[in-house]
This record gives sequence, structure tokens and C-alpha cells, in this order.
Amino acid sequence: MTYQEVLQNARGKMGPHCKVCPVCSGKACGNTMPGPGAKGYGDTAVRNFEAWKKIRINMDTLTETFTPDTTFDFFGYQMKYPIFAGPVGAVNLHYGDMLDDVAYNDILVSGCADAGILAFTGDGTNPVVMQAASRAIASVRGRGVPTIKPWDINTLQEKFRLVEQSGSVAAAMDVDAAGLPFLQNLTPPAGSKSVEELSEIVRAVGKPFIVKGVMTVGGALKAKEAGAQAIVVSNHGGRVLDQCPATAEVLPEIADAVGKDMMILVDGGIRDGVDIFKAIALGADGVIIARPYVTAVYGGKREGVAALTEKLGKELADAMKMCGTPDLAFVTKACVRM
Repeated sequence: MTYQEVLQNARGKMGPHCKVCPVCSGKACGNTMPGPGAKGYGDTAVRNFEAWKKIRINMDTLTETFTPDTTFDFFGYQMKYPIFAGPVGAVNLHYGDMLDDVAYNDILVSGCADAGILAFTGDGTNPVVMQAASRAIASVRGRGVPTIKPWDINTLQEKFRLVEQSGSVAAAMDVDAAGLPFLQNLTPPAGSKSVEELSEIVRAVGKPFIVKGVMTVGGALKAKEAGAQAIVVSNHGGRVLDQCPATAEVLPEIADAVGKDMMILVDGGIRDGVDIFKAIALGADGVIIARPYVTAVYGGKREGVAALTEKLGKELADAMKMCGTPDLAFVTKACVRM
């Protein structure tokens, strides 16, 4: 199955909100929520996409012939590419009722494991969502990353048990989800975490912990102080705050501040292998891609996941070959032009 076939097939199965654009830039869906759009004017999602396109890459073919090594070590697990599928929740509400969160995560987790990468799974107000995600990760011998919403400590205790049962490589919390409307009126409310609260969470999880939703150097330093082993530079795809900077704009300064001490992942508008190359050059260790993987699952299930992953991986390898970088360690700021 080709990626073009995946897109064509998805057009008959997604909607009415997602337009299944050839390139998911955030422009067609704008601020459509429910749907795949962004908050406010929809400005942040579009800015994420456009910021990567403003960066150029420096070609250098005066090198020895080599086969690019795209492999990536994720806390001891060897991945084929430095690519993760992002966590997505309420897919039936936002993308179409062909799938619910349980069915979606089952397909995504197994499809990513087959493709040699890992999926971050979502969480929701319905406990069944994370219970099923935990089982899906356990079924592929822990090859996935359960992502917990920033609940109150009592709710988190049950989530921690599910993380343990999954046998996952690592666990994550999308602290930027504190801005999601459905988390605002809970009793007790979910929301932002202090360094002290986050430290308690990191200790309780007992495995490599990833803080998703860092957009400033200060936030990265606080995640480091709390004991997190990794961060995701992310503005939640523009869905929690309008008129944010793009992730590509803040990634270099965050990487300069904590890149030697923590793993850094980045998401937001990354749509091809050249974007992945740019992200690594600016200091990321790997990338997370969400909306296109939803299209891949709806359009081709596990075959769709494989098609998208191979498309991205081949584009990354081609950029590495044309820029004289035999493995990911050679992809540095010298490879890009801002």
C-alpha cells in the first residue's frame, strides 16, 4: 500500500471535520474543534508547519559513498527511525466514527511496533481509554509510551498502575493538556504541575519519564529539576493556546540549555523526512508526528502506518545522504540555514 493510496482511502472514512489534505498544514481545518483544528484563530498550528519550511538544509555530496544509518536508541530500545506517532484522544469525535480510541490505539501501537518505531498513546476522562492502551502496549512487549493527562494525584495512582502493567519502555505526561477545555471542570481539577508535584510523579512512575509540552528554557530547566529524563518541545499542536511561537522557533535555545542532560523530542507541524532532519539538526533527538498518523490509521490501518513510516524514513535517509551525514550524530546545526 502506498501513502497516496492511504490518503485516497482515508478520504472516504474520515470526516466531516478533517479534509485529508495532501499535506497537513493546519490551514484547511483552521480552528475547527471538534476536529483536527487549533485553538483561537488556528494560528499556532499553521505557524508550526510554516516555521519548518523556512529552514533550509545544506547539501554536501563531496563525501565517501555511504548508506545512512537512521537508527535511534530510545532508553535501550533500538528504533529503526527517530520517529514516534503522537498521542491522540477522542478520535471518533475529531476524525470520524469508524474508530474509537480503543480500536485506534490497538492499530497504532501494533502498527508502529511492526514498523520499527514507537507510538505514544492517549488518555481520556473515560478510564477505559488508558486501560486499553496499556493492554495494547503490553501485547507488543512494552513497545509504546503511555501518556498520562495531568490529573490530580488520586487519579494518577490508578494511571501509574496501568503504566506498570504495560511494561512500557518509558512513560509520559502531556502537561500542556492542562489547557484542554474538558479538563477544566473536573473535581478535583486536572491542570498544571509544580516542580514538587512533578517530582513526586516522576518518582512514582519508576521508569524513564517524559514531560510533553515544554516551550521555554525555564520550563525545560524545571522538568530537569523534577527528575524527568526527557522532554517534548510541544505546544499541543496549537490546540491549547493560540498565538504561541512555533516549536521550531524555540527548539534551538531549549536544546542549548538542556540537550546535554536530557533527551529532547519535538512535535508540531513536522510533515516529512526533511523536517525530521531539520529538527535533529536544531537539537532534537527524535520527533513526534500525530495528525498524519491518524490519517494513516483511518486510511490503511497497520498497512497505513507502515506506508507513512517508510515514506518518512526514506525521506530522512535521502536528506542525510545528500547532506553528507552518515548517521544521526552527524546531523548538526551546520547542516541547516536559518
